[in-house]
Amino acid sequence: MGIDKESDIAANLQIGPTSLGMVRIFVEAEGVDLPLDFEPDEALEIAEELRGAAERAQAMKKK
Repeated sequence: MGIDKESDIAANLQIGPTSLGMVRIFVEAEGVDLPLDFEPDEALEIAEELRGAAERAQAMKKK
């Protein structure tokens, strides 16, 4: 599956700080628990990428 393909897979997403000063993105889906830990600087980069993707998606909807 590519990034531009639709999917019927449902997942829960939780994001928060850990007790060790990391940022955790926790993905839970059927049969999968995936904790992803990032340094705060990495998490900020991910947030910037997410914002950029959301802005591009909004621009595509306006066309």
